[in-house]
Amino acid sequence: MGRKSSVIILAPEERIYLETQTRARTIQAQTVSRARILLLKADGYSINEIADKVGLNRKSVMLCLHKYAEGGVENALFDAPGRGRNAEITDDEKAWIINIACQKPTDFGYAAETWTYAKLTSHINKSAEEAGYTRLSTIHKSTVHVILDEAEIKPFRIKYYCENRDPEFNDKMHNVLLVYKQLSMQFDEEGTLIPWYRDETIHVLSYDEKPGIQAIATTSEDLLPDKNHTCISRDYEYKRLGTISLLAGIDLQTGEAVPLVSKTHNSKDYIAFLNILDAKYPKGDKIRIVLDNLKVHTSEETRKYLATVPNRFEFVFTPKHGSWLNMVEGFFSKMTKQMLRGIRVNSKEELAERIYRYFDEINEEPVVFHWKYNLDDIDVSEEVIVDTLPVKKSS
Repeated sequence: MGRKSSVIILAPEERIYLETQTRARTIQAQTVSRARILLLKADGYSINEIADKVGLNRKSVMLCLHKYAEGGVENALFDAPGRGRNAEITDDEKAWIINIACQKPTDFGYAAETWTYAKLTSHINKSAEEAGYTRLSTIHKSTVHVILDEAEIKPFRIKYYCENRDPEFNDKMHNVLLVYKQLSMQFDEEGTLIPWYRDETIHVLSYDEKPGIQAIATTSEDLLPDKNHTCISRDYEYKRLGTISLLAGIDLQTGEAVPLVSKTHNSKDYIAFLNILDAKYPKGDKIRIVLDNLKVHTSEETRKYLATVPNRFEFVFTPKHGSWLNMVEGFFSKMTKQMLRGIRVNSKEELAERIYRYFDEINEEPVVFHWKYNLDDIDVSEEVIVDTLPVKKSS
């Protein structure tokens, strides 16, 4: 009665080691529990108190302490080989696994482009002995998963990026943003367009093509929502009727959208669109177009047409792989969500008619597109660099 429980004496380095084990997140739970048992016993707690604190029974606590008495800290924490615990994987072995994961399966003669954990583990098992890491020949897929997670390596995933192949990217981007900055100065705080303050009026449009719009027909009638169907029900089968192209521009001062639907999107179609703009705006006004670097925009045929309407058009080209700088892209995204997604028609002609109808609906209440990102550093007093393209440039 009243007898004080015996304690174990831990060296300072042993206590630090055990405390590190209790905070580790990648070791087995039983190792953490055993480390806590030794620390609690070193602090003078009884068997019953320790069992209650670590959530184990008396027998498990006593077994851990018995193993400590027989062989010290390591013997108490870890089971002997063959008793359920594999040896720790070394940093060299982890580095070898990560090195393989950071290469493509094709580099090792496989057909796949990316690894799966199963395929990666299989390759590790097959090649470990030859590489001098014999015990990795039996490593489990879950262990490979943990090693790669710790290294934040995801060999099964592809993340796309856009390579900058335009040496003038920053200059061209600045020029496009200058156009948007000057446009922003044309609107008052209420969003009302202020009359052009220069001697000549300039109409600014954002232009692009949306090729390959599919005309798809259903093979049976859609089932409309009723008491048995909470949404439109549609047969999985469908019929392809071909594709059409949309050439479109949005007036960045009025919000009006200008469409041209065509079976193709070549120089003739582009010239036809320029003719639409030429007829739309008063003669003598400038028409400034923000557009990408598609070949038809600077083709010889296009240049010949522009020579017939001198001083009418100005072009501001976005940098290569800089389509996100063109505001019409946002309009196309909106159009896809609102109208093209899930559309079914009986002919390409019907698809074209419905696209034109969509533009009519949009233009009933046009929305002016404003660019707001990264304009603070743009000096509005600068002159926009434009290209009129009347003469074929020498290569």
